[in-house]
Amino acid sequence: MDILDMIYNALIADDYINTQASGRIKFYQYPETGDMTGPYIVIDPIDSPTPANFADDTWIKIDYFLQIDVWSNDRKLSEQLADKVRDVMWHQFGFKQTSGPKEYDNGVFRDARRYRGSLYREDFINL
Repeated sequence: MDILDMIYNALIADDYINTQASGRIKFYQYPETGDMTGPYIVIDPIDSPTPANFADDTWIKIDYFLQIDVWSNDRKLSEQLADKVRDVMWHQFGFKQTSGPKEYDNGVFRDARRYRGSLYREDFINL
């Protein structure tokens, strides 16, 4: 199960996110300084996935802890995109927003939100 691909696909499936950040949704790659041709979304795992929810001495879920940054030169657009990302993370995966910094530097707004949630193992049906 590749959570990064799953999140990426869920984000580009959202019309608003895809319209605003198409081609600028990345894993680990932060935008170059001064390269704000449009908003960027960066998906970055904070921790390695860990086994969670045990039954009969077997783990049945994987716990994820991720950060998704929205970078833009427009404060309101950054917040709107970050809110849309939050909605996708909740409705598609059941991941809850936990925390994250908001920053402003040289005309660039960064809204970084952290999400935690668990998904069933890929082989859950065969356990």
